[in-house]
Amino acid sequence: MATENIFGSVVHFSKLDVLLDLCRANSLWPMTFGLACCAIEMMATGASRFDLARFGAEVFRPSPRQSDVMIVSGTINKKMAPAVQILYDQMPEPKWVIAMGNCAISGGPFVYEGQYGVVEGVGKLFPVDVFIPGCPPRPEALIEGILKLEEKLTGTRRWPVVTPPGLPGPAAAQAERAKTAASALTAQDEAGGQQS
Repeated sequence: MATENIFGSVVHFSKLDVLLDLCRANSLWPMTFGLACCAIEMMATGASRFDLARFGAEVFRPSPRQSDVMIVSGTINKKMAPAVQILYDQMPEPKWVIAMGNCAISGGPFVYEGQYGVVEGVGKLFPVDVFIPGCPPRPEALIEGILKLEEKLTGTRRWPVVTPPGLPGPAAAQAERAKTAASALTAQDEAGGQQS
């Protein structure tokens, strides 16, 4: 009874789920499932120019048991669908799916009347959390998709920071700097004109 009083007065217990979601959002472990040209863009996202490590999704995992985000990038045919479903089932909970590219979202250009071999989007197999359109989407789009997933987990946006309404944002600061520079040039012109 005495320890309950001590802990109750000293320690503030918050929702553990909120803390865990924050930790998960900052340490996503993606599993690569690259099937076509979108996979090349996914590899570029992990390289030094775009540096996906800045957003907590550094190492792509080859094993579903070590990952919590499946990034499906490319066309899934019906023969491959059971294997993709098994990989999804082997991922530990909580797990998320990103459909990268038009082929993963809707089957892409391979879906036409009479076709019988292509799954018309990974959403037909399991739930998708983030869709990244494009053929293929740029690495910046994949980074935006990762940020959208983080925003879905935490409820807040990490980057870019959006200025709240009513406060001066970056555009206002830039306009103020331009106005100051213009007035400084005008003052120099006036000073230079008087010396002539």
